[in-house]
Amino acid sequence: QVQLVESGGGLVQPGGSLRLSCAASGYNLGNYAMGWFRQAPGKEREGVSCISRGDGNTWYADSVKGRFTISRDHANYTVHLQMNSLKPEDTAVYYCTIVIFCTAVRTYPSAIWGRGTQVTVSS
Repeated sequence: QVQLVESGGGLVQPGGSLRLSCAASGYNLGNYAMGWFRQAPGKEREGVSCISRGDGNTWYADSVKGRFTISRDHANYTVHLQMNSLKPEDTAVYYCTIVIFCTAVRTYPSAIWGRGTQVTVSS
């Protein structure tokens, strides 16, 4: 079974940037549609972004459009989430997941998740 591992979280001031990464040992994530979700304390997990298997489609939640960018590093079999202009409301645990589909308007996660990485935006 694919085991996803996220990295790159941390504490950043409002307006700052972080780059999250997702990798799976022994697996080429280029073979899968991938997504990022997040869960803030007391809130439900929500979709943030996804990228289709062939990189032809990407989707972003309205709350992160224009600030976050999802991408793949095909050479290293990883998926990244570049987060710029971070806001306190972006504070959450961010999860990488294989998604069942990713279109320009929506995504749906599979049952395969990483353990998450904490992102805290605070001054």
